[in-house]
Amino acid sequence: MSAERVPEGQAAPGEGSNPGTSGTAAGLPAIVIVSRDAAARRDLRRELAKRYGADYQLVVCNEPTELATVIRKVQDTGARIALVIGGLGGQDADGIDTLAAVRAVDATALRVSAFRYGDFAYLEPLFDAIAQGKVDHWVPRPESDRDEEFHRSITEFLSEWNSRDFGGFEALRLIGEQWSPRAQELRDTFTRNRLPFGFYDAASERGQHMLNELGLESPELPVVVLRFAASHSTLVNPSNLEIAEAFGLTAPISAEDVYDLAVVGSGPAGLAATVYGSSEGLRTATLVPEAIGGQAGTSSMIRNYPGFAQGVTGSRLAYETFQQAWSLGTNFIFMLQAMSLSGEPGRYQLSLSDGQVLTARAVVIATGVAYRRLAVPSLEALQGRGVFYGAAVAEASAMRGRPVFVVGGGNSAGQAALHLAKWAEQVTILVRRDSLAQSMSEYLIRMIDAAPNIDVSYRTQIVDGTGTDRLESLVLEDSSTGQRRGVPAGGLFVLIGSDPYTEWLGESVARDQWGFICTGRDVTDSEGAGWPLDRAPFPLETSLPGVFAAGDVRRGAVKRVASAVGEGAVAIPQVHAWLQAQAAAHAGAER
Repeated sequence: MSAERVPEGQAAPGEGSNPGTSGTAAGLPAIVIVSRDAAARRDLRRELAKRYGADYQLVVCNEPTELATVIRKVQDTGARIALVIGGLGGQDADGIDTLAAVRAVDATALRVSAFRYGDFAYLEPLFDAIAQGKVDHWVPRPESDRDEEFHRSITEFLSEWNSRDFGGFEALRLIGEQWSPRAQELRDTFTRNRLPFGFYDAASERGQHMLNELGLESPELPVVVLRFAASHSTLVNPSNLEIAEAFGLTAPISAEDVYDLAVVGSGPAGLAATVYGSSEGLRTATLVPEAIGGQAGTSSMIRNYPGFAQGVTGSRLAYETFQQAWSLGTNFIFMLQAMSLSGEPGRYQLSLSDGQVLTARAVVIATGVAYRRLAVPSLEALQGRGVFYGAAVAEASAMRGRPVFVVGGGNSAGQAALHLAKWAEQVTILVRRDSLAQSMSEYLIRMIDAAPNIDVSYRTQIVDGTGTDRLESLVLEDSSTGQRRGVPAGGLFVLIGSDPYTEWLGESVARDQWGFICTGRDVTDSEGAGWPLDRAPFPLETSLPGVFAAGDVRRGAVKRVASAVGEGAVAIPQVHAWLQAQAAAHAGAER
């Protein structure tokens, strides 16, 4: 066997034992290095051992044809593979194919191509391989000791891998039924908010033991245990608001306390408005009704967001922006929804779901959109029991070995399918149209075409489904012929259409026939909008002066994360202009 394991703590190890056979490294997650080039193996092994040798076992394979055997030997010890780092170019001319083959052996290991700096001729085929899903990431080989750029990349890759529910610190423990809709909702919420948690099936021996240790006999499930507090808190079937209160994230809101800006929603547009508002001196309060990031927060990998050459998960992008806004002084109000908007210009009031009132001089509405329902009665009863609306990234690992279906032809559906394919036996994307080209980015289409266990079924819709405790089968209809067929199904993820979340606004602002908020010129063009001022509305201003809309909730918005961020940022200069005009008018009235 052409493999060796690097013992812990050794910076320049010699030939070691076979992977995972003995020693303190057994059971630790593994980083596998594969290359025929002795210099590449040496450089990679040297740097990785110094930084990661205590927490990961390093396994070196010098013959790519034996890589699958090496990986399986590590897996047989119970250890997980975090990264497979393969050489590219020179003696490793087939390096891309070597990494592409890893997916069949270990679907969750991240595949990293390491090339020598200056060998730029290999980058074009490498980038093409990433576009096709054959490789996950790339990194230049370390050229010197303490190559911090190399380590920054490796640390980010390990962080990405570790965020996929692979154990480690559990700030929360969730004990519930595997296919309970409420347990699924909490798993999704915790995942999207990047809260480290562990889920334990209440029917399992481990779950029962934990409930007994907590002194709970046949409690109403689910049970949430907060483990980070000085005295652990145990919550029995808690609401989202009760969980937020246990976190210490809630505080009373006084209706007499007037903020400069209230942002309704915490997706890309809302978070951008929050960052720019707080950084430019506006006292800002932002409502987070469910999870940071909105729909974008469920994206398993966004590869076309500017500034992230290696791609970025939606949850990470959202969480980093949230932390940025928090550090700038934003007051985040968690797990409360806006129920109505009233008041007068300069003093708007948002009634919240718990009865409190948030008052602000200006408002940015960034509530986004919700996925449409299938309207198939037999499947509605199975929501959370194999039927999920949205990407539900927390459920991906539960789809291991199952046939899975994704409904939708947009980017979110494509990203969900690629993520699910790492666990599912087969993923089938169901599309009503006869092409993905009009609704999905080219890079996702290429990755889907290259994925061996993803199929696309065009002109197909779901008309029925079956299941008792959980989803068991679907009935599909060919819309061109009317022919129906039954198929076994272990999971269904629905990501179709977009209905704006605006019903709570009632008649307070002008909306189009689909419920999207009219802004700018659309306000003055709308019948009955009744724009009250002599000046024209600002481009993102609604029919209420001082109330703005940004992101997917706005009529005419471009449904991309970058454009939503741009609108959130652009809204703030308009907010400033509004507040300055209000201040000037107030000063003039006092003279």
